Amino acid sequence: MALRLNFAPAISSSGLLSVAVGCKSLSALHLVDCMKVSSVEWLEYLSRAGSVVELVVKDCKGISQYDLLKFGPGWMKLEKFEFEINGNYWLRGPPPDPSYDAHYLYKYDICCENLKELRLAHIITVPEIGLRFLLGKCKALVKLCLDYVIGLDDSEMIALFQNCSNLRSLSLRLMPLRCGPDMDFRTPLTDESLKALGLSCPMLEFVELIFTFYSSSYPSVIGFTQEGMVMLVQSCPIRVIMLNGANNFDDEGMKGFSSAQFLETLELVDCERITDAGMSFITSMPSLSSLTLRRCNKVTDNGMAELARSQKLESLTVVGCRRISMKAVQGAARSVHYSKESESFASLKGMKKLETNTLFRQIFR
Repeated sequence: MALRLNFAPAISSSGLLSVAVGCKSLSALHLVDCMKVSSVEWLEYLSRAGSVVELVVKDCKGISQYDLLKFGPGWMKLEKFEFEINGNYWLRGPPPDPSYDAHYLYKYDICCENLKELRLAHIITVPEIGLRFLLGKCKALVKLCLDYVIGLDDSEMIALFQNCSNLRSLSLRLMPLRCGPDMDFRTPLTDESLKALGLSCPMLEFVELIFTFYSSSYPSVIGFTQEGMVMLVQSCPIRVIMLNGANNFDDEGMKGFSSAQFLETLELVDCERITDAGMSFITSMPSLSSLTLRRCNKVTDNGMAELARSQKLESLTVVGCRRISMKAVQGAARSVHYSKESESFASLKGMKKLETNTLFRQIFR
C-alpha cells in the first residue's frame, strides 16, 4: 500500500512501472533522490489505476513539474502532494513546457478538489505554466507550504486564500530576486493578501513566514506592513506563529500581538528589530505559553528578567542571541533550552549549506 524510496540510484522508470502494474492497492508513493527515474509512463499508469492518494517527489532530476501534469485524472483522488527540486534552480528561468499552447485556455484544467496537503519547493513559475495551476484549484486545502517558489504575485495569493476556507496551516519561505538600493522585487504578500487570508480562512491555526536575504536597511521590500500581520493574528484563531527574518516587525508588532486571544506559541528568528521593550508585551499575551528566540540580538538579559518576574511561560528556547546569558534565562520559564552558539544561515532559513554560497553570490552580484 505504501512505497518509499530514499536515495535509490539503481531504481529506474521500468522498475516503477512494474510496481504501478503489480501493486493494485498502492496508495502512497515517495521518491527522494531517485536520479535514474525519468520516463513518466509509470505515472500515467498510476493515474489510470486511481489508487494513489499521497505522492511525494523530491530531488529526482529526471522528473520535472511538467512531467507531473501527466498524472492527469490521478489528481482527482490525490490528498497529499509534494514536489521539490534541488540544485541551482534560481540561476535560470522556468524551462518551456513542450505541451503548452497559449491559445488553449483549458490546457491545465485538471481537477484536484480532494487535495488537502500541498508543498511546492524550489520551482520557478510563470502564468499558466507547470504546477502553478494547483494553487487556483485546491479548494479543500488544509495545509499549504510554498518554499522559495519564484514567480507568484499578490493577486494570485488573494485568489488562493479566497478559495481555501479550510486552510489550517500556512508556511511560506520567500526571497527577493535582486537585492541592493534598487531592489524592486517584493514577496507575493501584501496587506491586501493578508486581509484576504484573515477573512477567508477562519480556521487558520499555524503560520510560518521565512524571509531570506531581506536586509533591515530595506524594510519596505517585504511588501506588507506589521499592521497587516497584527490584523491577521487578531482575525484568525492562530495558535502558532513563526517569523523568520521579518525585518519590518518590531516592538509595536509585539504590542499588537499582545491582544491575540489564541496565540500559544511564538517563534522569532533573525528578527533584528525586536528589543527588550517587545519582550515586555509577552506577559500580556493571554494564551502564550511557549517562546523561542533565535538570533534576536537586540534582546538582552533585561528582557529575560521581565519574563522571569512574570512566571508566565511553560517553555523558553534561546539560541544564538549574543546579548542573552545562560544565567538570565534560568527561571524565565518552567522548561528552558539555551545555546550560545548560533545556527548557520542555511539551517535558519531551511536551505542546504551547499547551496547557500552560490545563492548569496547570485542575489547580491
